[in-house]
Amino acid sequence: MAEKQQQTQQSGAVRPVPAVISVVVKGESVLLVKRSKPPDAGRWGFPGGKIEPGETVHEAAVRELCEETGLSAAAERVLTALDVLDRDAGAVLKHHFVLIAVLCRDPEGSLVAASDALDARWFRLDEIENPALATSASVIDLAREAVAG
Repeated sequence: MAEKQQQTQQSGAVRPVPAVISVVVKGESVLLVKRSKPPDAGRWGFPGGKIEPGETVHEAAVRELCEETGLSAAAERVLTALDVLDRDAGAVLKHHFVLIAVLCRDPEGSLVAASDALDARWFRLDEIENPALATSASVIDLAREAVAG
Protein backbone atom coordinates (compact mmCIF):
# COMPACT_ATOMS: atom_id res chain seq x y z
CA MET A 1 0.00 0.00 0.00
CA ALA A 2 2.82 2.43 0.89
CA GLU A 3 4.53 1.75 -2.47
CA LYS A 4 1.33 2.54 -4.40
CA GLN A 5 0.85 5.76 -2.39
CA GLN A 6 4.46 6.79 -3.13
CA GLN A 7 4.00 6.12 -6.87
CA THR A 8 0.80 8.19 -6.83
CA GLN A 9 2.54 11.08 -5.04
CA GLN A 10 5.44 10.97 -7.52
CA SER A 11 3.08 11.10 -10.50
CA GLY A 12 1.84 14.50 -9.28
CA ALA A 13 -0.36 16.16 -11.87
CA VAL A 14 -1.07 13.06 -13.97
CA ARG A 15 -4.82 12.73 -14.37
CA PRO A 16 -6.83 9.99 -16.06
CA VAL A 17 -7.62 10.87 -19.68
CA PRO A 18 -10.86 9.47 -21.16
CA ALA A 19 -10.37 7.91 -24.58
CA VAL A 20 -12.09 5.43 -26.88
CA ILE A 21 -11.02 2.47 -28.95
CA SER A 22 -13.14 1.38 -31.89
CA VAL A 23 -13.50 -2.40 -32.01
CA VAL A 24 -14.65 -2.84 -35.61
CA VAL A 25 -15.97 -6.20 -36.80
CA LYS A 26 -16.43 -7.31 -40.41
CA GLY A 27 -17.56 -10.93 -40.66
CA GLU A 28 -15.05 -12.99 -38.66
CA SER A 29 -12.33 -10.30 -38.76
CA VAL A 30 -11.48 -7.24 -36.69
CA LEU A 31 -9.69 -4.07 -37.70
CA LEU A 32 -6.33 -3.29 -36.11
CA VAL A 33 -3.91 -0.43 -36.62
CA LYS A 34 -0.20 -0.35 -35.95
CA ARG A 35 0.33 2.47 -33.45
CA SER A 36 2.84 5.20 -34.29
CA LYS A 37 2.93 6.92 -30.89
CA PRO A 38 3.57 5.87 -27.29
CA PRO A 39 2.57 4.24 -25.13
CA ASP A 40 2.14 1.38 -27.63
CA ALA A 41 4.17 2.53 -30.62
CA GLY A 42 4.86 -0.34 -33.01
CA ARG A 43 2.11 -2.55 -31.57
CA TRP A 44 -1.15 -3.55 -33.20
CA GLY A 45 -4.29 -2.32 -31.48
CA PHE A 46 -7.69 -0.87 -32.13
CA PRO A 47 -8.01 2.60 -33.63
CA GLY A 48 -8.83 5.22 -31.05
CA GLY A 49 -7.93 8.34 -29.16
CA LYS A 50 -9.03 11.00 -26.72
CA ILE A 51 -12.64 12.02 -26.35
CA GLU A 52 -13.13 15.68 -27.27
CA PRO A 53 -15.17 18.04 -25.05
CA GLY A 54 -18.88 17.78 -25.82
CA GLU A 55 -18.42 14.53 -27.75
CA THR A 56 -20.23 11.32 -26.78
CA VAL A 57 -18.36 8.04 -26.48
CA HIS A 58 -20.01 6.76 -29.69
CA GLU A 59 -19.23 9.97 -31.60
CA ALA A 60 -15.59 9.80 -30.49
CA ALA A 61 -15.30 6.16 -31.59
CA VAL A 62 -16.67 6.96 -35.06
CA ARG A 63 -14.47 10.07 -35.44
CA GLU A 64 -11.27 8.34 -34.32
CA LEU A 65 -12.00 5.39 -36.61
CA CYS A 66 -12.36 7.74 -39.59
CA GLU A 67 -9.24 9.76 -38.69
CA GLU A 68 -7.01 6.69 -38.38
CA THR A 69 -8.41 4.43 -41.10
CA GLY A 70 -10.65 6.42 -43.47
CA LEU A 71 -13.57 4.11 -42.59
CA SER A 72 -16.95 4.95 -41.12
CA ALA A 73 -19.01 2.48 -39.09
CA ALA A 74 -22.01 2.28 -36.80
CA ALA A 75 -21.08 2.50 -33.12
CA GLU A 76 -23.23 -0.15 -31.43
CA ARG A 77 -22.42 -0.41 -27.75
CA VAL A 78 -19.73 -0.14 -25.10
CA LEU A 79 -17.92 -3.44 -24.54
CA THR A 80 -15.81 -2.50 -21.52
CA ALA A 81 -13.42 0.08 -20.08
CA LEU A 82 -9.69 -0.50 -19.61
CA ASP A 83 -7.03 1.36 -17.64
CA VAL A 84 -3.71 1.95 -19.40
CA LEU A 85 -1.03 3.01 -16.94
CA ASP A 86 2.23 4.09 -18.57
CA ARG A 87 5.15 4.23 -16.11
CA ASP A 88 8.79 5.18 -16.55
CA ALA A 89 11.75 2.98 -15.53
CA GLY A 90 11.39 4.22 -11.92
CA ALA A 91 7.72 3.16 -11.83
CA VAL A 92 6.56 6.78 -11.82
CA LEU A 93 3.25 7.23 -13.60
CA LYS A 94 3.65 9.16 -16.87
CA HIS A 95 0.17 8.69 -18.39
CA HIS A 96 -3.16 7.21 -17.31
CA PHE A 97 -5.72 6.56 -20.04
CA VAL A 98 -9.19 5.15 -19.45
CA LEU A 99 -10.02 3.42 -22.73
CA ILE A 100 -13.68 2.85 -23.45
CA ALA A 101 -14.02 0.03 -25.98
CA VAL A 102 -16.90 0.61 -28.41
CA LEU A 103 -18.16 -2.19 -30.66
CA CYS A 104 -18.60 -0.91 -34.23
CA ARG A 105 -20.16 -2.70 -37.20
CA ASP A 106 -20.99 -2.18 -40.87
CA PRO A 107 -17.71 -0.49 -41.90
CA GLU A 108 -17.77 1.55 -45.10
CA GLY A 109 -15.08 3.27 -47.14
CA SER A 110 -11.56 2.51 -48.28
CA LEU A 111 -9.13 1.34 -45.61
CA VAL A 112 -6.01 3.50 -45.35
CA ALA A 113 -3.59 4.03 -42.46
CA ALA A 114 -3.72 7.70 -41.46
CA SER A 115 -3.19 10.02 -38.49
CA ASP A 116 -1.59 7.99 -35.64
CA ALA A 117 -1.55 4.69 -37.58
CA LEU A 118 1.51 3.29 -39.36
CA ASP A 119 -0.56 0.52 -40.93
CA ALA A 120 -4.15 -0.76 -40.85
CA ARG A 121 -5.58 -4.12 -41.79
CA TRP A 122 -8.20 -6.75 -41.07
CA PHE A 123 -7.18 -9.72 -38.89
CA ARG A 124 -8.85 -13.06 -38.25
CA LEU A 125 -8.81 -14.26 -34.64
CA ASP A 126 -6.19 -16.93 -35.35
CA GLU A 127 -3.85 -14.24 -36.69
CA ILE A 128 -4.30 -12.09 -33.58
CA GLU A 129 -3.69 -15.10 -31.32
CA ASN A 130 -0.28 -15.66 -32.96
CA PRO A 131 2.32 -14.80 -30.26
CA ALA A 132 4.60 -13.32 -32.94
CA LEU A 133 2.11 -10.48 -33.51
CA ALA A 134 2.91 -7.61 -31.13
CA THR A 135 -0.43 -6.36 -29.81
CA SER A 136 -1.57 -3.93 -27.17
CA ALA A 137 -3.01 -5.27 -23.92
CA SER A 138 -6.46 -6.88 -24.09
CA VAL A 139 -6.59 -6.93 -27.93
CA ILE A 140 -7.11 -10.70 -28.10
CA ASP A 141 -9.86 -10.74 -25.47
CA LEU A 142 -11.71 -7.78 -27.00
CA ALA A 143 -11.43 -9.26 -30.50
CA ARG A 144 -12.91 -12.56 -29.32
CA GLU A 145 -15.78 -10.80 -27.55
CA ALA A 146 -16.51 -8.59 -30.55
CA VAL A 147 -16.54 -11.43 -33.10
CA ALA A 148 -18.72 -13.55 -30.79
CA GLY A 149 -21.30 -10.80 -30.88
